[in-house]
Amino acid sequence: METPEQIEAQPAEKSENIRRGIYILPNLITAGSLFAGFYSMVATLNGNYSSAAIWIFISAICDGLDGKVARMTNSTSQFGVEFDSLADLVAFGVTPGLMMYAWALKPFGRLGWLAAFLFVVCGALRLARFNVQVNTVESKRFVGLPIPAAASMVASTVLLFNHFGWPSSYKKLAILALIYLLAFLMVSSVKYYSFKDPELIKRQPFGFLVLAVVLLIIIVAEPAVMMFVIMLSYVLSGPIGLLLSLPRRRRLEKAIHKGHEELLHDPVVKAGDES
Repeated sequence: METPEQIEAQPAEKSENIRRGIYILPNLITAGSLFAGFYSMVATLNGNYSSAAIWIFISAICDGLDGKVARMTNSTSQFGVEFDSLADLVAFGVTPGLMMYAWALKPFGRLGWLAAFLFVVCGALRLARFNVQVNTVESKRFVGLPIPAAASMVASTVLLFNHFGWPSSYKKLAILALIYLLAFLMVSSVKYYSFKDPELIKRQPFGFLVLAVVLLIIIVAEPAVMMFVIMLSYVLSGPIGLLLSLPRRRRLEKAIHKGHEELLHDPVVKAGDES
């Protein structure tokens, strides 16, 4: 148990650490992610939803870079972790929530802005849970849909609808259902691949490079359609993986249950209990 003197000394120690300085490069990239998210809100208020969606993708790119730069330069810090979480909440929570409300949810009135708020609060809960479980869960898997992926799904949907020029009557109910689905997946226990596997950066077969080049060409040819397909595939990969793993889990549970029953009926175990 900590003494009052130790508790009082903790804030002072933290402030001394900040006085020594902070790492500029990773935090500058995080600030760039926050700037992109804020500018997306400005574009939303100006009614330029395609630009707002693009700036969310730019923010997601910066968010993916800051952590990698911090690890590569050995400049990780608790300050950077906290700053990154706050930037993520703004760029991937408040920004897409506001964009969805202004773009499609406004006609629903109270139900519309409540859906947008649900997206924001579930994103905040997702970030808080991630920060608490970061050292206790498998690094190759995320528990729940990551908030940058949810925001990118929202942004790709906006680009897809604007690309095809679909009437607003098509998007209202579909977007409302999408927002509720993304909010649920963020706070769920569904697992998603994190792309943090060290094997990804090691030597791969030559065919992987050819496949990556072909995929890049397709994305450049139809960016709005392909980004939507990629993000939708990632969002659905979690529930599909869960459904595919259910039979294996049931077989494992039956095997464990059968093993317990055999252990209880084992004469050697009974004799040991009686003695």
